[in-house]
Amino acid sequence: MSVLPRAALLLALATPQLAAQTAALPKVTETTLALPDGSVMRYAISLPAGADGADADPRPLVVVLHPGGRTEYYGSSFMQSIVEPGLRSWGAVMVAPDVPDRSWATVRSERAVLALIEHVIAQHPIDRDRILVTGYSMGGGGTWYMAARHPAVFDGAIVMAGSPGSTDVTAVTVPLYLIHSPDDEVVPFARAEAAYETLSARGHRVELRVLPGRTHYQMGAYVPALRVAGEWMLERWSAR
Repeated sequence: MSVLPRAALLLALATPQLAAQTAALPKVTETTLALPDGSVMRYAISLPAGADGADADPRPLVVVLHPGGRTEYYGSSFMQSIVEPGLRSWGAVMVAPDVPDRSWATVRSERAVLALIEHVIAQHPIDRDRILVTGYSMGGGGTWYMAARHPAVFDGAIVMAGSPGSTDVTAVTVPLYLIHSPDDEVVPFARAEAAYETLSARGHRVELRVLPGRTHYQMGAYVPALRVAGEWMLERWSAR
């Protein structure tokens, strides 16, 4: 599990690759959602220009699961520094909750994420056939968990530096892109490689992007690979 303060996450933007990206920044709002169990979950929502309004076209929805960390609106920082720059070309609505439980791979977190998705769909024009879940480290494990358990909700998954843990990888039926470094000192690369080999042997729509020389805490180095993963995912979707 990786834990970085919000300021450190935002510093990940200071790379030459990201500085070269000139697309307009979306509007990000940090707010809360009252959950059915009576608790309140913090989350951030990123809306690109033109994403709202009566005549707005339905947009993809990206559900962002942050790494380990308990700082308020940690999900917002992770989304803004890593996922939004990587998938900006999608023009997607993005939503990034703070984890409501000890990890993303629990029933409580699962229910909270699903409630948030339905809330966002009710408030904004979302294409239900283009919903992606993605995350890093603990969020990567949550991505495995959510994709395996809810193929009717999610249409694709991108796992960054995450382990499937106890999730049955063969239960994932949506297009899946894995990004991992063999030099990750926190989450072993071997788990991602084994999962890729298992799914690939079954003819699953899966890809593994290897990032040699990157440590677990070099999250900014994953942004260019995430951009490529996004293009791959759009190709899988367009071929349906």
